[in-house]
Amino acid sequence: MAEFAELSLRHRLEMAVYRWRRVKPSVWFPLAVPLRDAKVALVTTAGLFRPGVDRPFQNVRGGDYSFRIIPDDAELHTLAVGQTSDAFDRQPVESDRNSALPLDRLHQLVAIGEIGASAPRHLSFNGSITAPGRLIRDSAPDAARLLRDDGVQGALLVPV
Repeated sequence: MAEFAELSLRHRLEMAVYRWRRVKPSVWFPLAVPLRDAKVALVTTAGLFRPGVDRPFQNVRGGDYSFRIIPDDAELHTLAVGQTSDAFDRQPVESDRNSALPLDRLHQLVAIGEIGASAPRHLSFNGSITAPGRLIRDSAPDAARLLRDDGVQGALLVPV
């Protein structure tokens, strides 16, 4: 993550005048089962998507609040980085998709028994959503339903 002083003048000014939204904190729910028995999903904000399958994330006012489904058997190197923010440094994610969606690491943890199972589907959101109302109202409940339908008991958020 960039230090504030490293941001362009434009981005520093935008942050200075941005009307930060306050949201009520979510209730914390501990895992209902031990991690070694839990089915775990990954959720990234890198805007990853499957070219030719998924619609790329859009650079729209307030941010693209939609999400893309990444199958558990996806080949990471085939995923495109669709993060729309011009302040996002794509280089780390381009060089190693696991830095944004640690699917290989999750599979390794399942293989050694530290985690019960990998979810059949993982989620990718576009970061830099400056108007999160639609995300909170529409996308987040849809994403939660999808994960619940997959029997997911825990999700690892990978903000980038």
